[in-house]
Amino acid sequence: MSNEAATATTAAQPAPAPEPIPHGLGASLPAADARAKTEGTFPYAADLWAEGLLWAAVLRSPHPHARITSIDTTHAREMPGVRAVVTHEDVPGTPLHGRGRADRPVFASDVVRHHGEPIAAVAADHPDTARMAAAAVIVEYEVLDPVTDPEQAFEAEPLHPDGNLIRHIPLRHGDPDAAGDVVVEGLYRIGRQDPAPIGAEAGLAVPRPDGGVELYLASTDPHADRETAAAAFGLEPERVKIVVTGVPGATADREDQGFQLPLGLLALTTGCPVKLTATREESFLGHVHRHPTLLRYRHHADAEGRLVKVEAQILLDAGAYADTSSEALAAAVAFACGPYVVPNAFIEGWAVRTNNPPSGHVRGEGAMQVCAAYEAQMDKLAKKLGVDPAELRLRNVLATGDLLPTGQTVTCPAPVAELLQTVRDFPLPPLPKDTPEEEWLLPGGPEGAGEPGAVRRGVGYGVGMVHMLGAEGADEVSTATVKVHDGVATVLCAAVETGQGFTTLARQIVQETLGIDEVHVAPVDTDQPPAGAGCRGRHTWVSGGAVERAAKMVRTQLLQPLAHKFGMSTELLQITDGKITSYDGVLSTTVAEEVAGKELWATAQCRPHPTEPLDATGQGDAFVGMAFCAIRAVVDVDIEIGSVRVVELAVAQDVGRVLNPAQLAARIEAGVTQGVGIALTENLRTPRGVIRHPDLTGYALPTALDAPDIRIVKLVEERDVVAPFGAKAVSAAPVVASPAAIASAVRAATGRPVNRLPIRPQAAVVTGQ
Repeated sequence: MSNEAATATTAAQPAPAPEPIPHGLGASLPAADARAKTEGTFPYAADLWAEGLLWAAVLRSPHPHARITSIDTTHAREMPGVRAVVTHEDVPGTPLHGRGRADRPVFASDVVRHHGEPIAAVAADHPDTARMAAAAVIVEYEVLDPVTDPEQAFEAEPLHPDGNLIRHIPLRHGDPDAAGDVVVEGLYRIGRQDPAPIGAEAGLAVPRPDGGVELYLASTDPHADRETAAAAFGLEPERVKIVVTGVPGATADREDQGFQLPLGLLALTTGCPVKLTATREESFLGHVHRHPTLLRYRHHADAEGRLVKVEAQILLDAGAYADTSSEALAAAVAFACGPYVVPNAFIEGWAVRTNNPPSGHVRGEGAMQVCAAYEAQMDKLAKKLGVDPAELRLRNVLATGDLLPTGQTVTCPAPVAELLQTVRDFPLPPLPKDTPEEEWLLPGGPEGAGEPGAVRRGVGYGVGMVHMLGAEGADEVSTATVKVHDGVATVLCAAVETGQGFTTLARQIVQETLGIDEVHVAPVDTDQPPAGAGCRGRHTWVSGGAVERAAKMVRTQLLQPLAHKFGMSTELLQITDGKITSYDGVLSTTVAEEVAGKELWATAQCRPHPTEPLDATGQGDAFVGMAFCAIRAVVDVDIEIGSVRVVELAVAQDVGRVLNPAQLAARIEAGVTQGVGIALTENLRTPRGVIRHPDLTGYALPTALDAPDIRIVKLVEERDVVAPFGAKAVSAAPVVASPAAIASAVRAATGRPVNRLPIRPQAAVVTGQ
């Protein structure tokens, strides 16, 4: 056959059909910004630029506790290229700020209360000049003894005008004289973890002609940041605008307000744009961390292993300032017994100030710490009774209709038994001896110091629960607008995309409701109505609900003329695959034809049902909804050197409804991997209040080599009727359950108590073998 003939034959063949584009809810629609992020063209905050740009640097305290006797900025101001130096004297508005409680100064004035507290900030024409000028500010200190043990905070001199006690919750539920046939006790310690955001914390402040300022930040809660900034700057909120730039992922409050506020002050002082990009050390010193927690537990059970009473004391180290410690304590106390039926519970919870780095919102706050403790108690109880650990848990699991120790009835789906049974019955992975050629699978890797004969395998369980949205009367509300212009839909909502997938979900909601393929989500700024913080799954629920309601209003606008024309109601029309059809088949047209040349829009709000604060005895309907997760961990432990390798984590989770399968799986896998770091490697060490090794060399994040096989063995889709789409938050629950499961597996492998996270090697060493 000639080349010409071959070409003709090939040309005559029909082209392969294009792959269908994922569409609507339930499809794995790819993220709109995925290509830009993988190609390195996505605009993060650190990439910002402006004409006439100045650079900022912040001077931070080298001491965790000291009295400031003098601040001399003369030398810094006189350095060539320096345009401004600001201290507490230059704050024109409210000198205090804070996410949960305004108790933290913009700049320390009389006293520094933690290592890294801001004292002054500098703007200069070069970043090196700014850093040198900040170092040239002379601060005289009278160093004071830091209070770093939270137990000592009760008796120590007040570290703050508000005192050392932030909150005390005494939960009382049931009969205090109840007792069980079997009693187990334990003391547990949870270390301090850092959110460790991958991207640099950065921002740009640009002064406005009206005397206001625009802040370009990777903010996760722009309207709250605007209120804080306006108060500090002495401006009306409408004269401060927050524009959200690309957020490089967030598992907590993304931005350190301790540099947002100096940044804006410098721009207002100089009249020039000012940029600040924090070093990794500054990130560790500035933003909040997970609460280190001390927990004492006593569990009572009958002879069959059914829980009778739980007594606990929970002490959260809030660090120097309150931040969101009150909310974290409420979650810790409310979930102190876990997803188990406990007829009698008596919990004492405290959050106290110390001179340690500030603690605040980190994914699963409060719930993660208590999960590690109550699951250790369940292991102890199973061992004492001679019962299988999974079976003991199944005898006590919570279900829909049961009461929490707070007196709140669990009205949402709570398939805890199904989740636990699923992971228990999932086949176990092969033993290392079955694959001897894969030496790297052993703890320590192929060149590790251990011997294969010293490796023991353990299987353990973690069952966790988290609350969704805010709690204790928090007003959860979000507003969204959906516009359709000439066949293209646009969503305007101030819900920040932090990696949780909201922008993808918003596109799917509009596609599903209106049958329009091309959907764009507008950038976020504070000119839009507020949507709240991007945490606890609130944007899936509240902001997604607002988008759905707005889209349905636009749908009505689209269908009403057609319904009127054919003498029927809009309820008799449906939109499927871009087509509008009537129930009887009389009407059949396309969405594209009906929206061509038209402009439709609607704005809607979503506000879940209200909650209430816990009362003086820890009782109250404090939570909108809850999500549950069960994890079975399989670990290999070298009992001679204490090295641990997580072999597999089998996960079953109640998700309400799967809205985007690929996105949901990624979120669960990321949460589980974060839990591996909490269990084994991540511990921000702060001897005498000073952060040691504030970098990613000293702070050991798990890498791809540390990630185990993650098996998502079941997703229970029992829809929560009060939630839009029936979906639940998915990220926090595996973070809560996986550290507990890993610790349980190490206990099973070694027989050691393992009462501290992260697990130290000496805790996994077994002597006398």
